[in-house]
Amino acid sequence: MNRTKRTKKLIVLGIDGMDPVTARRMVDEGKLPNIKKYLERGSARTGLDMLGAHPTITPPCWTTLATGAYPGTHGITCYWRQSPDSLDAVVYNMDSRNCKAEPIWNITTEADMKTLVWHWPGSSWPPTSQNPLLHVVDGTQPGSVNMGVAQMDWEKIIYASKNTDGLSFIPHTQKAAGVGCNITDIHEVLSSNERGHRSSAEEGSNYGFAQDADDEMMELWWGDAARKGGEIRTYVKDLDDTEMMIGAKVAYDKVFSPIKPASDWTAAPEEALEFSFLISAGTVSRYGLITKDDSGNYGVVSLYHSKSAASPFAVIPVGEIITKVDNATKKGITKPCCRSYKILELSPDGTDLRLWISNALDTTNNMLWHPSSVHDKILKEVGHIPPVSLIGGEDSELVDQVFEPSWDSYCQWQADCLEHLIDTEGYSVVLSHLHNIDCAGHQIWHLGKTLTPWSHTDETVYQALMERFYLQTDKYLGRFLHYLDEGFTILIVSDHGLLVGENVPPILGEYGGLNTGVMEELGYTVLKKDGEGNSMDEVDWEKTRAVQIRSNYIYINLQGRDPYGIVDPQDKYALEEQIISDLYQYRDQSTGKRVVGIALRNKDAILLGTNGPECGDIFFTIEEGFNRLHGDGLTTAEGYYNTSAAPVFIAAGQGIKTNYVTERVIRQVDVTPTMSVLLGTRIPSQCEGAPIYQILSEEL
Repeated sequence: MNRTKRTKKLIVLGIDGMDPVTARRMVDEGKLPNIKKYLERGSARTGLDMLGAHPTITPPCWTTLATGAYPGTHGITCYWRQSPDSLDAVVYNMDSRNCKAEPIWNITTEADMKTLVWHWPGSSWPPTSQNPLLHVVDGTQPGSVNMGVAQMDWEKIIYASKNTDGLSFIPHTQKAAGVGCNITDIHEVLSSNERGHRSSAEEGSNYGFAQDADDEMMELWWGDAARKGGEIRTYVKDLDDTEMMIGAKVAYDKVFSPIKPASDWTAAPEEALEFSFLISAGTVSRYGLITKDDSGNYGVVSLYHSKSAASPFAVIPVGEIITKVDNATKKGITKPCCRSYKILELSPDGTDLRLWISNALDTTNNMLWHPSSVHDKILKEVGHIPPVSLIGGEDSELVDQVFEPSWDSYCQWQADCLEHLIDTEGYSVVLSHLHNIDCAGHQIWHLGKTLTPWSHTDETVYQALMERFYLQTDKYLGRFLHYLDEGFTILIVSDHGLLVGENVPPILGEYGGLNTGVMEELGYTVLKKDGEGNSMDEVDWEKTRAVQIRSNYIYINLQGRDPYGIVDPQDKYALEEQIISDLYQYRDQSTGKRVVGIALRNKDAILLGTNGPECGDIFFTIEEGFNRLHGDGLTTAEGYYNTSAAPVFIAAGQGIKTNYVTERVIRQVDVTPTMSVLLGTRIPSQCEGAPIYQILSEEL
């Protein structure tokens, strides 16, 4: 094969959850001028779409984009990995050692190309090559850089008023660590389960990380505990257990504080008002002054470590998000942390205040930066990682005032980081990931249609909020346009799109755990009952023939394979046939419509690349019209408000035809071999796709 380079420099701008249908519409409406420029200078399909891998879930799709292999081949087959010991449990999955296929970044460094892999979730961490040309930042969760390991304190809102009598702290309540697919404390998630430990210092030294990093935390990423232990059991029994319900509920600490005239301060201005609040899970005090602005109204909040402090550590004007470093304490350990602040409401007379305070990110945590010098360089030359908010959901004011603006700050920071590193470090290849659209999707996309569970929300409000994240993304992508004039090739890709559901989905296909609803109705899964006859979160394995777990998988409770198996292997084929038939006949109770799209045995699921030992005995999808956000249906699924589950593909720059529209069906497995052809490298060993030769400016 001709390995002539068609470009010397390649940037992949990955946007998690970006939907080509929404992007195409907004381009045509003139709302996404930078994406339009990429199209004018590059190639895409008319609809900007490609066919994604299945399931349409973040880790398997990003791994497919990096390897050119289908999930059944590379082995990352859902957000979670099936527990090897229990049919009703999952274990953490974003670990490169679970990937059985060769990633493109190992190929590029082998070809002497300095390569940066920035927050690519699913298969990039820990680095699987010792080549010093490979630099990797995070990739252990999709939210924002360091989100999974550096959080020291939760988000909070301070409610201060002259009518409040005393200081009180109400901690947030949450069902899982993080919102949707954003795991914010993996240590807490996994350490709640029994598991064995062993020293990981030797493995840590292999990857060049700080030797004084917490051994237990490192074990979660590198040891057998992360791969085989740390079982997580989540039973999805009804709508209240689904991500849509949980993710839309706002979880944050609440602090109530009295406002009164400032007294006993070292440096309080005249007429200043004071309040106090608690951070670090309610264990540490901070103090605030409310002062007048130039108009003579109370319009500025200043925060202090103590009343005796000579100066504040943060000064917050109305209407601005301010990001500063302050200490936070967790489990007796105190770290300097980056934190953001915004005034949500302040009465002109200073009698009422609502103040948002972000989560706290440990500024010293570099355990997911390889080499750690990249972390040091970013902090020195660009700045600390700005925390993103994870609250909003059904509270549209918080989405408007906090959630979206915090992501705007993060997008600017990430663009600053990538530009600085590209300009100063001499990378030939950069693969990057941004999670703003997907994070928003898991909180608010389902509110884009007014359905019964959310009848108190206005769909038009949320549709407008949804579009703001595309405007934000267009601005981000625009930061890299100038590289097209500097000899770079740029690919814009996503793992999947996000659709607005047409109906409330059945209790089937929720990726976060064991789905019991439909399988109980059909008689395949049986839960144990308590003394009052209520279903418990415990499977009755003596009566359970099959379970549905993760997004699209059904497992037979098989004798000889599963710990409590009751199905004779000789009966497995017939039982699969019965389950598939029952799934096709199952009807939604309110509409009478079929809710299962396709159902295939493992051997037949090779047609979708969802076969093999890491997949279930049956792979199924939810029928279009009953899909949740993404993950449960086909990549071709479409939804309300002109949305879809398909991923985006746009290519521009050196080696790519300009202003070109291809009719070719592009698949995610085609992206890696196309990168290989552009860079003149060999194609990864397990790659199953083919170069998108139609968009190349020179024939192969």
